[in-house]
Amino acid sequence: MPPTKDRYHHGDLREELLRASLQLIDAEGLAAVSLRRVAREAGVSPGAPYHHFADRAALLAALSERGYEILRDTVVSARTAITDPSEALPALADAYVRFAVQNPSYFRLMFRPELIESGKHSGDGDAGDDAFAVLEDTVTELVRIGALPAEDAETLALAWWALAHGLAALTIDGKLGKRATQMGTTAAELGDRVTRTFAGLIENTRTDR
Repeated sequence: MPPTKDRYHHGDLREELLRASLQLIDAEGLAAVSLRRVAREAGVSPGAPYHHFADRAALLAALSERGYEILRDTVVSARTAITDPSEALPALADAYVRFAVQNPSYFRLMFRPELIESGKHSGDGDAGDDAFAVLEDTVTELVRIGALPAEDAETLALAWWALAHGLAALTIDGKLGKRATQMGTTAAELGDRVTRTFAGLIENTRTDR
C-alpha cells in the first residue's frame, strides 16, 4: 500500500476519514467507529488519522459538525424558497425532517449527549447556531407582521424546533410511517398535517388575545 502522503493530499485525507467514518456508521453503527478501523477502511496507516483527530471523540465531533453544516444549508435553502411568511414555519419543519430522512446517520450522531458537552466539537458549533438562527429570524419576522405574539417569540422558536425534531426522529425510526399507514396516509402527509395543526393552534391563541 502506498504511504499516506502518496495517496492523499493533506486536506483530502481528512475528508476521506470523515467519509469512511460515515460509511461505517451507516453499515454497522456508531460502535464500529475507531481511529484504527477508520484508517483501515480509508486504506491508510493506523497512525494517519492522528494527523487530523486527537482521538475518536474529535473525529465524531468533526463528523457531527459536518452534519450541522448540511442541516444549516438545508433550512437556509428552504427558507429562501418561501415568499409567503405564513408558510415559512411549516417549510422549515419539513426541511428539518427531510434532512433527517436523507442523512439518518448524521442526525443520530449530532445530538448524542457526549458530543453536545462543552469542548467536544472541533469548531465553535457555528453551523448549528446558524441553523437555529434561521428559525429564530423567521419567528421574528412573523412577530413583526403581527402573525405571532411578541411575548412568546423565544418559546415558539423552541417549540417549533422540538416539533420538527420529534417528527424527524419518529420518521427515521419508522414510527410516524407506521401510524400514517394506520390512518390511511403517508408519513410526509401526516407530518405536514401535524405542523399545520400546530400552526393553527398558535394562530388561534393569538387571535383569542
